[in-house]
Amino acid sequence: MADRLNGKVAIITGAGSGMGAAMAKLFASEGAHIVAADLNIDSANETVAAIKDAGGQAFSIKTNVADEDSIKEMFQAAKAHFDHIDIVVNNAGIMDNMAPIGNVTDDMWKKVFAVNTDSVMYATREAIKEFLPKKQGVILNIASAGGTHGARAGVAYTASKHAVVGITKNTAYMYQNDGIRTNAIAPGGIKTNIAKSMGNVDEFGFKRQSTGMATSPEPGTAEEIANTALFLVSDEARYVNGAIVPVDGGWTAY
Repeated sequence: MADRLNGKVAIITGAGSGMGAAMAKLFASEGAHIVAADLNIDSANETVAAIKDAGGQAFSIKTNVADEDSIKEMFQAAKAHFDHIDIVVNNAGIMDNMAPIGNVTDDMWKKVFAVNTDSVMYATREAIKEFLPKKQGVILNIASAGGTHGARAGVAYTASKHAVVGITKNTAYMYQNDGIRTNAIAPGGIKTNIAKSMGNVDEFGFKRQSTGMATSPEPGTAEEIANTALFLVSDEARYVNGAIVPVDGGWTAY
């Protein structure tokens, strides 16, 4: 095993599948101890089993990222298991149904913001409490091309990911003198199961955003996101703070 993250403890939400699982496995291969948090505990267990089979250290915890108490329990369990926390990756997220603002329901808006944005605020707030006393820590948020552009999803997802970009930049600035770095990755189309969270797709919204989707290159892989994440959470990126890094094959260059 390599040692770019040797001895670091990393919490990763949504670690049971897709980008979260890829990051968990890669970070572990570089010496990190992993807290694999996911609402689907069976999936999180599978990630942990793969890490342990490869000689790494990890444990899983069922976490509802939309619930503040569940986030706090995640941090408490991490401290109890590994004694300290060095890296927090806010990866868990869901899609909306492509609805524009004229059609979006209150329930859809609240659900998407709870999972995509409130969760980032809760976990970042807890991370700051953990990192400030030791003047050290890394936060990595998974935003989206939908967080920097307007024709990639419906209004709820788009607004929620724009908010993640804002949280990232503000946190990076506020704590830049405290040894805490906060960055975000803005993935383009990635081969994951996030589309399964969609339902009752809005016909008008889907047709309108299809123009933006049509400019997307071939979808990337979860491992390609994980490779970028590894750099951003490692000491190699110690001078990178407040960055929103597009990993989209050039999609947003258009």
